[in-house]
Amino acid sequence: MIVTTNLPDPLRLPGRRTGTVRVASLDAEWTKNRRIKNGNKVFCYSLVWLDLRPGDEQPLTAAPFHYLSAYVEETEEAAALVQHAARTVRAALDTSDLLTGHQLCADLAVLNTEHATDEVTRAREVWHRRRAPAEDDVRLLDTRYDAGHLLTDRSRRLVDVCTELGLDVTQPELRGTSMTALHRRWLEKGDPQARERISVLNLRHSLSTALVAARAEQITAWPTAGLNVNQLLADQLLADRADEAWPWLNSPTFTGLLGEPCPSAPAPS
Repeated sequence: MIVTTNLPDPLRLPGRRTGTVRVASLDAEWTKNRRIKNGNKVFCYSLVWLDLRPGDEQPLTAAPFHYLSAYVEETEEAAALVQHAARTVRAALDTSDLLTGHQLCADLAVLNTEHATDEVTRAREVWHRRRAPAEDDVRLLDTRYDAGHLLTDRSRRLVDVCTELGLDVTQPELRGTSMTALHRRWLEKGDPQARERISVLNLRHSLSTALVAARAEQITAWPTAGLNVNQLLADQLLADRADEAWPWLNSPTFTGLLGEPCPSAPAPS
């Protein structure tokens, strides 16, 4: 299993800065097989932690984030990936003020296999009672179902939600192909760029979902002119030298989405 993160220990997140709210955002990708029970198999997931100061006028480009991305090297690692994700979900539940995802219920459902821990079950229970939470629940917001008060368009696809809210989430990874085809290229031909493209796409999903959830909870906003999420990704990931794991970040296709580099974000602390 290939894990890329800027955390020294994924199960021990650094303490939050005083006065900040920590948003944790989960996104998973899986192969689909509806012919058999539990036929869907997770092959990639990411979790982003974003610390935000409510009402702070500091630009989001100066708000560093922690991230973890995991991807199987072969299909037999699916069970190990689920166990790894379950531990990361536990860390999110224990250290965050708000847990979010886009159709998070589906991600948690596909992680809820015999290989998962009780923490996935706990997160699913919190999802079901998120509008009437128990006293000790972390706040949970599913951006597919709980951000409608921000939107006028009918579509609840993540890319459409982000576009309506002024988040540029252009995803060049899927031009001329599909996620299924890219994942097959990785498994069958060992094409590293195919895996890198899905990893970056998946991480973009997590980061943009965290931003939508923070907007829905009135924790933060962004300029009316909009915000380039690919720029946010590049500023943080390149500062962390993640391009050594994902050279796709330095490809002309990806860098063509970026403007002038933002002032270097400080390392998450």
